[in-house]
Amino acid sequence: MASSSRKLLSPLANTLKQGLRGGSFRGYTAIASSAEQTVSNCGDEERRHPDDEIEKIRRQFDAAKRSFLKIPEALKGMPKMDPKGIYVNKNLILKDVQVYGFDYDYTLAHYSTDLQSLIYDLATEYMVNEFRYPDVCATLKYDPTFPIRGLYYDKKNGCLLKLDFFGSIESDGCYFGRRKLSRKEIDKIYGTRHIGREQARGLAGLMDLFCFSEACLLADLVQLFVDAKLEFDASYIYQDVRLAIQHVHRSGLVHRGILSDPHKYLVKNRQVLQFLRMLREKGKKLFLLTNSPYYFVDGGMHFMLEDSLGYNDSWRELFDVVIAKANKPDFYTSDHPFRCYDTEKDNLAFTKVDAFLPDKVYYHGCLKHFLQITRWNGPEVIYFGDHLFSDLRGPSKAGWRTAAIIHELESEICIQNTDRYRSEQAKFHILQELLGKLHATIADSQRSNAYQLLLDDLNVERLRARQTMKEMFNKSFGATFLTDTGQESAFAYHIHQYADAYTSKPENFLLYPPEAWLHVPFDIKIMPHHVKVPASLFKNE
Repeated sequence: MASSSRKLLSPLANTLKQGLRGGSFRGYTAIASSAEQTVSNCGDEERRHPDDEIEKIRRQFDAAKRSFLKIPEALKGMPKMDPKGIYVNKNLILKDVQVYGFDYDYTLAHYSTDLQSLIYDLATEYMVNEFRYPDVCATLKYDPTFPIRGLYYDKKNGCLLKLDFFGSIESDGCYFGRRKLSRKEIDKIYGTRHIGREQARGLAGLMDLFCFSEACLLADLVQLFVDAKLEFDASYIYQDVRLAIQHVHRSGLVHRGILSDPHKYLVKNRQVLQFLRMLREKGKKLFLLTNSPYYFVDGGMHFMLEDSLGYNDSWRELFDVVIAKANKPDFYTSDHPFRCYDTEKDNLAFTKVDAFLPDKVYYHGCLKHFLQITRWNGPEVIYFGDHLFSDLRGPSKAGWRTAAIIHELESEICIQNTDRYRSEQAKFHILQELLGKLHATIADSQRSNAYQLLLDDLNVERLRARQTMKEMFNKSFGATFLTDTGQESAFAYHIHQYADAYTSKPENFLLYPPEAWLHVPFDIKIMPHHVKVPASLFKNE
């Protein structure tokens, strides 16, 4: 997220401001246009004495606090978003889609939270045994309450960051180890909260669900070195953690661990089979494209589908093409040939692959050769995946349609639908407007003790509402899609950039007709699953 992002999005930002003036429920920032309706009628343009203005805003603040008691009643008429809905960034006509492609991990396969602990434990064991990290590292445990998806690790400074839509550090979303840094500490390290082009090159994005354990381990190791008062280079920690996580996956340690106890790690889901079969019955072509090895996918699919009603056939018969160990994202840019994999002998054939045969499995390959063989081009293809960079960026640039699978979406929408969250959101918007009015009407030279008292009171109430909203999602970093101030996060930016549609699970498509036209809502600003509570709903007395 470099400074160029702000430049790129400036026309969009102007559109957002215009949309806010239109009074739409969905918005990017607090509803500025509703200030006049919410707190008072400000048509009086006469120049007032500063004390009069302060007293007027104080009365509006007191009235706003009384109106907070009525917010739950006012919210009953607000629309609620569907936790299992499909949300669209670009219009998608399903009847025109003839080919459905799928990633495996966290797309077709659903995992329990125990998987993060497994990856974390295997990685720390490897770092102690191979990289000679202190033995105490083996006693560290994964903390599921700490990380969220979409964070960035600063390889130079060792900080774990949450960025907003425009690439600025969230003021309460910067951790050094497990300690949250203050705004003064952030300014001291970075000079500004906005991450520039050069600084962005030193950030590593943690964008998929496998990165939960990685983010937690990075923070825990930094904290361990800090507590031990040992000097360290933050880039070395990142390099070692990355190598350990890669080893856990590439060596098959995590794959064997999952298959040794599938009931603990894998979640059975009959709806996946129902969705795939529905697509086959509608005459759609299906392919599987995954980085995982075949034996792991085969074991997982058999476990997940073995109890499905009427399941007698091989899961491979559901797919026209099965590609494993694809090495995404290099798959989309390389020139690697496909190899036919012998599932019985566990080896690769030497014959050239110029056609995909039924009931065969293929390894490696590249997008260029895939398109040459299948002739599946452009918008007739949609690909489902959970990693915005490894899975979706390549297909998006190749002209395919893309669907991001974001498991957290379901729970976050459920939270956003609650009266408690919406009440706090409305409070935050009202308080934000009053603060803006206070700053706009009182000159620096006219700021009195009464001004400072009111400013402090407003800031305390706003911070309380902001913190309450954050902790409803995650105490450390808040919501995946939103910053504490209600703006979209950098993770939301990447979804907007690379996903035509997004949903919590592929089988949510069963809730829509296969010929449906999924369109962008007319009042959309950034993320279509966000409904912002306008302060104009609440009239002060």
